[in-house]
Amino acid sequence: MGLHRLPGDTGAPQRLLGGGRPSTGWTLRYDGYDPGREGLREVLCTLGNGYLATRGAAAECQADGVHYPGTYLSGLYNRLTTPIDGRLIEHEHLVNAPNWLPLRFRVADGDWFSPDTGHLIDHQLELDLRAGVLTRVLRWCDRSGRLTRVQQRRLVHLATPHIAALETTFTAENWSGGLQVCTGIDGGVVNANLPEDAPLTRAHLHTEQTRITDHDTILLTAVTTQSRIRIAVAARTRVRDGAGHDVPVSRAPHSGEASFVGQDLDLDLVEGRPVVVEKVAAIATSRDPAISEPASAVCTALGRAGDFFDLLVTHERAWQRLWDLFDLTLDADDEVTLALRLHTFHLLQALSPHTAQLDAGVPARGLHGEGYHGHVFWDEMFVFPVFNLRMPSLSRALLLYRWRRLEQARHAARTAGYRGAMFPWQSASDGREETPDELFDRRLGQWIPDFSHLQRHVGIAIAYDVWQYYQVTADVDFLAEYGAEMIIEIARFLTSIVAYDPVEERYGIAGIVGPDEYHTAYPGARDAGLRDNAYTNVMTAWVLRRALDVINLLTGHHCGLLWEQLGISEVETRLWEQVSRRMRVPFHDGVISQFDGYGQLAEFDFDAYRARYGDLVGIDAILRAQGMSPNQYQLSKQADVLMLLYLLSAEELRDLFARLGYDLDGPTIEATVRYYLARVAHGSSLSRIAHCWVQARAVREQSWALFLQALRADLDDTRGGSTREGVHLGAMAGTVDLALRCYTGLETRDDTLYFHPLLPTQLHALHAELCYRGHWIVVDLDHVRLRLLLRPCQAAPIRVDVDGSVHFLTAGDQREFDLAR
Repeated sequence: MGLHRLPGDTGAPQRLLGGGRPSTGWTLRYDGYDPGREGLREVLCTLGNGYLATRGAAAECQADGVHYPGTYLSGLYNRLTTPIDGRLIEHEHLVNAPNWLPLRFRVADGDWFSPDTGHLIDHQLELDLRAGVLTRVLRWCDRSGRLTRVQQRRLVHLATPHIAALETTFTAENWSGGLQVCTGIDGGVVNANLPEDAPLTRAHLHTEQTRITDHDTILLTAVTTQSRIRIAVAARTRVRDGAGHDVPVSRAPHSGEASFVGQDLDLDLVEGRPVVVEKVAAIATSRDPAISEPASAVCTALGRAGDFFDLLVTHERAWQRLWDLFDLTLDADDEVTLALRLHTFHLLQALSPHTAQLDAGVPARGLHGEGYHGHVFWDEMFVFPVFNLRMPSLSRALLLYRWRRLEQARHAARTAGYRGAMFPWQSASDGREETPDELFDRRLGQWIPDFSHLQRHVGIAIAYDVWQYYQVTADVDFLAEYGAEMIIEIARFLTSIVAYDPVEERYGIAGIVGPDEYHTAYPGARDAGLRDNAYTNVMTAWVLRRALDVINLLTGHHCGLLWEQLGISEVETRLWEQVSRRMRVPFHDGVISQFDGYGQLAEFDFDAYRARYGDLVGIDAILRAQGMSPNQYQLSKQADVLMLLYLLSAEELRDLFARLGYDLDGPTIEATVRYYLARVAHGSSLSRIAHCWVQARAVREQSWALFLQALRADLDDTRGGSTREGVHLGAMAGTVDLALRCYTGLETRDDTLYFHPLLPTQLHALHAELCYRGHWIVVDLDHVRLRLLLRPCQAAPIRVDVDGSVHFLTAGDQREFDLAR
């Protein structure tokens, strides 16, 4: 469809790519070598396939403070204990697996090359998002003046999840002679990506065996120290000339390093003639489905794997199939387009169709590093909408990660004296609460208490995710077999933590922490926890309504045994009905209070602290160092009250408040938004996502500015170095969702697909494909019209509401809607 640009629009964003630049709409390029930004580039150049991911670290480098090679496998955790000050601290981490990358090289008998010590002439990194390939080109001059060009291409195979490959081409530019290459597998890696984890035990692996299995193949097997998961890595290294013909080379076992297996290859280089060293690796674990034993599995996989070119062809095809589903085509600034594609790319590398075959959740920092120890939080709430509308089968699989841990959540609730299921704030292998009791504050140099496990709204998020998946898919079977049980047990938990106030004739919840996270207690209080967090209370009412809906919806769907098993009674459902109508919502000064008493806290001097510290990321640590606490101030880390407007439309929220007996009019909503926008530090990567969404209908220019800031956060590492520990997957997915749902006004509720488009001025048009209730729908939108095309299929007709006008569309229909300016 035609693109309609608006007058006076330059659309030029702030610098988004952190020193990188768009080579094309699909390619990110970094020129030069910058040791200070190497950790960031390693993360942003990570390659993965949903089963495994490998950081974009230089293959010749070990972890040394600048470089951090890391390979992570979805759902692979290990638990350790560390003795500190006479007590044991237990922690479970996503394991840094044996490193398949090592490929060192040196001219003749010179020094092994390092980008930090060698004389670099040129250095370039190029990440091709469309093909899923990382290309590195460098030229270096040794002490004798010999100039060598090195080009590397790397992939983590998207079609065959256990395979990764590295192709290295050496060209002697002004000399001829010997080049030594060491190819290896390093099992001596530890989890050392987080500076604050320095006091903790970090060795998660024990190497079992290392051996050369064939003239060109090496094998390493290891086992995690506590979870006893066996990991096998095999690597095949072959040498070819520029025409692709095999080149015989002398090989010798590499010796001298523990937990390392490798071979030293002696190459003869002739000036101007390239020599290619091709390394193909296979990785498997004892957790994997459909294998007999990891070591035999990787050897078999290598035997079946073709050469780099063959792998590249099938890899690119697999990426093309994914991009056909997930690419969101924008008519906007080049950097915006590339940044959004980069976010989509990293989302798909952490979560792909291969993930759906595993027992794995949504790691908050992807498979890109060790941030948050690889744990699963409520961040999945920001991820599910993207997959619900593109690959609902993956959403279903990720929800099953929670369902398999439902019994653990029930046990946690019983142990705490509650009913139902109390899901953990941080989850990992078995679903127990992984949130530590203490965190190490590097600024103070001491351990401080952590109360974030009191965020009971994680169960609300899970219920919300289940319901939204159903709204998009109408998957009644999933709801009957799995989803209803989770929603009902979460509803039971919520009704068991409420307390009735006979004076106000309302229910409230005490002793919790809301999404804000900065506020964990009242000033001067000895005990942690707050009263009547508005978000938690309102969403509790929402969950109870959904529990009642589920019971009505599934009547006649073979749920008699489930209702009997769960022991649902009319007494219980009447309680849900009553509580859902009488939850307390605190107000002050005409706005919704974040929690009871929030309005009595001191105002925070934002201007003074910004003048001194700039960005307020980490302001909680700054205040602690000054002997103060965020608990004293009207200072929010991220959206809390405003999360209500992120999850629910204004219409839904007004209806919910009316059911609770409150009048939530337009001026109150507007005043509440203004109030909290002025008091947020954006200390979380998710904060700008929610605020951008809320502002999309009110102040579009501010919404677009927040959108750009959210795009930039990881790509330019605006959070003070945290990106080197992994991407913020929820925030990356959130930006995609902002373009996909927020700016199109797309909602899925009441068996209706809603569109209420309102594109920002700088976003001229967008194109996307959606999967809704069995239909693939092509969406083309600009500032003038919306066009919907339903591809041919056998799915039932759907109800579509565009700006209040209702239409029934069937497969094959094409409709165009003129939009009011």
